Amino acid sequence: MKEKLLVLCGPTATGKTALGVRLAQALNGEIVSADSMQLYRDMDVGTAKPDAAERGGIAHHMLDVADPGQPFNVAQYQRQAAGAIADIAARGKLPILCGGTGLYINALLYGHDQGDTAPDAAFRAEMAGYLAQNGPEALHLLLQQRDAATAARLHPNNAKRVIRALEILRGGGVVPDGESPQKACYQACIVGLTMQRELLYRRIDARVDDMMRRGLTDEVKKLRERLTPASTALQAIGYKELIAFLQRECSLDEAVARIKQQSRHYAKRQMTWFRRMPDIRWYQVDDYASADALAQDVCVYAKDRLELN
Repeated sequence: MKEKLLVLCGPTATGKTALGVRLAQALNGEIVSADSMQLYRDMDVGTAKPDAAERGGIAHHMLDVADPGQPFNVAQYQRQAAGAIADIAARGKLPILCGGTGLYINALLYGHDQGDTAPDAAFRAEMAGYLAQNGPEALHLLLQQRDAATAARLHPNNAKRVIRALEILRGGGVVPDGESPQKACYQACIVGLTMQRELLYRRIDARVDDMMRRGLTDEVKKLRERLTPASTALQAIGYKELIAFLQRECSLDEAVARIKQQSRHYAKRQMTWFRRMPDIRWYQVDDYASADALAQDVCVYAKDRLELN
């Protein structure tokens, strides 16, 4: 019998974390994070990682499981998160997958083989140099020559995924098809949060301002002192922009404006991704008078969908 799983997804700043805690309290659940940056230690402010008070006494899994100086891929997430879900279910609790990283959620739900080919820094650097010299179309042609089917799925401008595909092929692996849904690995109830774009953008801007007040610049400074420029942490939204400020490439106001802009762009990409996923029940957050009212509606739906007592 498949394990029951409640999935809570949607773009950044829609209130997933707070709703997830409310649902866990009501449904005897525990949270499994699906955020590709919150899994890194020492990246708390800039990733909006929930602190002890925000977790409301609910156990959270897949937070602080990796060092920001080390790579952490989708296959690693898939294995560890699946283990956490199995453990939660075995203890008679409801696993609640909560986050906005669509690739991670998709891999976990449908069991896509992300390939265990280890990252090859030298090969990636070589391909990045080839890209810079010859452009994305030439890089994409390399993939087309090796694997036409995969090349047809990937846009030439998605250089990161093109390089990863070439890396997997170089190691003798098979590039997974991350687009075609397979049979779900869980008895899943998938809930998506959305809201009017203007409101979402205001919430994103307010969140960035709050991060700055809470010491995001100091967090970035500390990471910069011990990480290389190519580290994952320093490429994340909020971190790379403040690195530019610390290197005197822009003013602090310019860096903050860029963080807000990039966060808004990220929210749009998240919605594009989640709209492609099947079986999502969408909730318009701004239609509800309170967070408790939203939680009550989602709770009723989840109980019915998952046949909970």
